[in-house]
Amino acid sequence: MNESHLKKIADLLVFLYGREQGARTFKSLQRLIPRGLARGGPADHPEPLSEKDACLIAYGDILSLPFDESSSNGNEAPRSSAAASMPTALARLREFLEHRDHGGFSYLHILPFHPYSSDDGFSIIDYREIDPRLGNWGDIASLAQEYKLVFDLVLNHGSVQSPWFQSFLKNEQSHRDWYITKPADFDVSSVFRPRTQPLLTPFLREDGTTVYVWTTFSADQADYNFANPGVLLEFIKIFFEYVRHGARMVRLDAVAYIWKEDGTSCIHHPKTHAIVKLLRALIDYLELDVLILTETNVPHEENLSYYGKGDEAHLVYNFALPPLVLHAAVSEDAGPLRDWARTLPAPGEGPVFFNFLASHDGVGVLPAKGLIDDRSFQKTLDTVLERGSLLSYKDTKEGPVPYEINCSYLSAVAPPSLGTVQERARAFLCCHAVLFALAGLPAVYFHSWIGSEQWTEGPRLYGYRRAINREKPYIDQVEKALGDEHSLRADVYAGFEKMLAFRRNEGPFAPEAPQKILPAGGPVFALVRGPDRGGRYVLCLQNFGSRPETCRLDEAPAFEMLVRGGMGREILLSPRETRWIGCGGSRNISVLRI
Repeated sequence: MNESHLKKIADLLVFLYGREQGARTFKSLQRLIPRGLARGGPADHPEPLSEKDACLIAYGDILSLPFDESSSNGNEAPRSSAAASMPTALARLREFLEHRDHGGFSYLHILPFHPYSSDDGFSIIDYREIDPRLGNWGDIASLAQEYKLVFDLVLNHGSVQSPWFQSFLKNEQSHRDWYITKPADFDVSSVFRPRTQPLLTPFLREDGTTVYVWTTFSADQADYNFANPGVLLEFIKIFFEYVRHGARMVRLDAVAYIWKEDGTSCIHHPKTHAIVKLLRALIDYLELDVLILTETNVPHEENLSYYGKGDEAHLVYNFALPPLVLHAAVSEDAGPLRDWARTLPAPGEGPVFFNFLASHDGVGVLPAKGLIDDRSFQKTLDTVLERGSLLSYKDTKEGPVPYEINCSYLSAVAPPSLGTVQERARAFLCCHAVLFALAGLPAVYFHSWIGSEQWTEGPRLYGYRRAINREKPYIDQVEKALGDEHSLRADVYAGFEKMLAFRRNEGPFAPEAPQKILPAGGPVFALVRGPDRGGRYVLCLQNFGSRPETCRLDEAPAFEMLVRGGMGREILLSPRETRWIGCGGSRNISVLRI
């Protein structure tokens, strides 16, 4: 354990709370630090990410049990087998992965699995319990034997139904200052708003008084007061407990909002960054094999700030990638994607990107601001709305503006109008080829992996737009479709299997391997990864267009190897084709075509 990390922890607490309170908080924190937690480091050199790593994102209960179709009353009731013999939802997920994941994913992000009251898990009632509808800590332990688990640490807010908030409403000393309260006429005009509902929500305390509580995201989600050191210490304890339960990556949900100060925008506050640095310093001090991932759905440059100087997050979400790829697929113009990709930090010289396209949330609009011409992007928005997508809005001084596209990524970029099942699958997989090719850790949403289309009934049933991409289909129906070689699910799944298998066998796909975006025209996105330590390269070509496109290879050294291998200087790509070519080193040329 490095004492310089301990000093950094002390200094950060003084920055957060002042000299006297910071020193007292440091002493309290020292008593919390579990000495037997280290997994073996050292922390400056944790287990490196490699080309063999990819992450699958799933709800613990994303697959539902089949229902008894012979039920006389027509209600959807579970089959009559004894409940005690039924696997838990988490066990059901594990069994599905054992059958369907053939080594493609090393990380598994299980979305919040605690008891909750809303927001599909992100309004947590108890951070220390597993939702009994999902399973128990034993199920988590079983998954931890097969995957490096990613846990959500929801720092900004919690459920108003939690014991903590109920204690607050009783004005009990233990939680009296745990939440942020303001006068009813508090001026919120300077506060950055990611939603359109009121910032303050009135609650009636047991003594009959009304208190106005800061609720950034919904009236059911009260924001914590991190200006109270007790709140921070409690979440550090929870962080340590997550590590004990097998977390190998901790995702800091909505972290950009956690520190509020009157007169500021209350987003990206310096003390927010200090809390991220504090968690990183604890990891470094204890030499934990744990990574921090920050979730900040904001414009690209603001998002990058959470890497700090290499002393904050290990990984940051690549929030600009989903809208840029969606725009390339819909408009058949990869120009904005190419231009942006050329500006990315060189691998090893900045954050490791958590590259994703779809998630349990929607496709953020804000991260694309300034990266795509407004008029062109508006055409893309209009098109995906015609294809059944929805839009969520946020408040600004100018009024509500689009905040996120709510959709199935497959339905947005590859609608039925595109043609056959095979043509739709190729268009969708072309998008994910970019995801897998770019430097970083690729992450795939479960519904993308199994080829799910948008769940149009979801928003009507649940009353919120994000439900369109949060269906929990019956497992037997999913398995049946995956077993039908003519189905869209089967075509998509097979394509993922091919890309994941190719990727994990090519060293140039490691996050730290060099990356160069190549000159291309119109709908083509081309890059080369490598060389790796063995001198190998991978050329990655993706054609987002509906017509054939020719790519000319003019740059050495990778292309000279291809020419010598008989590939020629010009490569003709079919509509929406993905082609990866590995060359160099001691191995023969390898080719993937989808």
